[in-house]
Amino acid sequence: MLPHDRGHLLWTAEEGASRLLTSSMDRWTTAVVGDDGIDGPVMGFGEKVTAQVVSRTDGTIAGAAVVDYMLQIWAPSLSTSWKAGDGRRISEGDVIVEISGDSESILRMERSILNILGQLSGIATNAARWATIAPRQVAATRKTVWGMLDKWAVHLGGGLTHRLNKDDAKMIKENDLAVSGESRMQAIVELLSTMDVNDCGAFLELEVTSEKDAIVAATTWKQRQDEEQVPQLVLMLDNFGPERSKEMVRELTEMGLRDAAVLEASGNIVFEDLEAWRECGVDVLSTSAINRGTAPLDVSMLID
Repeated sequence: MLPHDRGHLLWTAEEGASRLLTSSMDRWTTAVVGDDGIDGPVMGFGEKVTAQVVSRTDGTIAGAAVVDYMLQIWAPSLSTSWKAGDGRRISEGDVIVEISGDSESILRMERSILNILGQLSGIATNAARWATIAPRQVAATRKTVWGMLDKWAVHLGGGLTHRLNKDDAKMIKENDLAVSGESRMQAIVELLSTMDVNDCGAFLELEVTSEKDAIVAATTWKQRQDEEQVPQLVLMLDNFGPERSKEMVRELTEMGLRDAAVLEASGNIVFEDLEAWRECGVDVLSTSAINRGTAPLDVSMLID
């Protein structure tokens, strides 16, 4: 299991949403309903009706747990019956959920429900498309719209979450090296030689922008692995491109350094180039294209 696979900390099929994910749901749903002018629980007194939320296209559902959480807090008179829950594939025309209750509350919550389901299901649907070509290899970055909810939707679609937040794992980036007061090479050796892996969270990652940096980092970490029990270092090959990444994999393999590191490619990774990326030999492809700027799933609500 790659260290970038953190989705189980958010949600499992057996247990549902974790406390970490529920906290994110609370923050985002409060913002969604607040921006729609709702500042207290909706208690309508209209006619009792049933509404169906229908998908207008094929896709993967994400957001059912968020909608249920939102209604529990903001419209407790409404009840849901899910026909396709989180992670389920649906086809055009399928009913996703039936919502029962007074018409006033349903109409008041309609847009918030559809926005959440559409946005998160759109991400899950796109993630599933990427996962079809590169299964368990594509990870979302921290460039998100709805934070951990985006990462959860990627997880439901079959992608990897990467870091859930800044403190989830330790990443040493170009700016961290720049403020160290040492030359770049010295900073890499010093940080990797002295870093306490117990303070790094899920994994330790170093961003490199040149082959020389990658070799120095892998060599330093390999020497440390020979002396003590430490996990693999994650090396992010920043803007290397598929061919350059492939050559980097070959060079590290020939030098006996490949096993010291998990190799992650990042920078300008788009779906159209995914086949070339998948075959270049790196372990992980990190990109914001899997979750940011995706088209929402086309869903609509019809009251019976």
